[in-house]
Amino acid sequence: MSGLRERQKAERQRRIVRAAARHFREAGFEKTKIEEIAASADLSAGTVYNYYRHKGELLIAVVAMEVHEVLAEGEKLVQAPPASAESALNALIETYLDHSLVYLSKDNWRHAMANAIAQPETVLARRYTELDGRLADQVRRLLDSLQQRGAVRAEIDTIAFGRMVFNNTNMLFIEFVKDEGQALDELKTGLRAQHAALCRLIA
Repeated sequence: MSGLRERQKAERQRRIVRAAARHFREAGFEKTKIEEIAASADLSAGTVYNYYRHKGELLIAVVAMEVHEVLAEGEKLVQAPPASAESALNALIETYLDHSLVYLSKDNWRHAMANAIAQPETVLARRYTELDGRLADQVRRLLDSLQQRGAVRAEIDTIAFGRMVFNNTNMLFIEFVKDEGQALDELKTGLRAQHAALCRLIA
């Protein structure tokens, strides 16, 4: 019986988060009401509040859904990366970028980032930081895989280099979401040029 309850709980959470993602994208984070999300999920507002205390928690739940999906896609590249470090890094980072606007608009990302920065000790901020850490670690594991195949020099510190690559991506992604006019392809082009320069140092 407990297994059934857990499955029902997980299904309700899935419906809530997907409904929230849809409303946040269509109406914007500020204008979306919990009651609207609940109605779209065929649940009462009280039920939604049982799972998420406020919209900020729901927004981080949408971020988490996005990150979990890109981690799953990225794992395929970690297990079977392209032959060169440059191609592999481009493929992994672009997997992240291509998914970044599926559930979240630039406005949604700005709110998520602002909440995490403004209240660093909250559960929301810690969750956001933990998700970033998982992405950075996947970059490191990709580099480990390349190193084992001889595509990255043996003396390269993959932890430090992976964090550097992810931090650089994160910085440029922040600039991207701040600028409504910047296209995703423009961000990708800039990162490809930087990866080309970085990979000449490690391959």
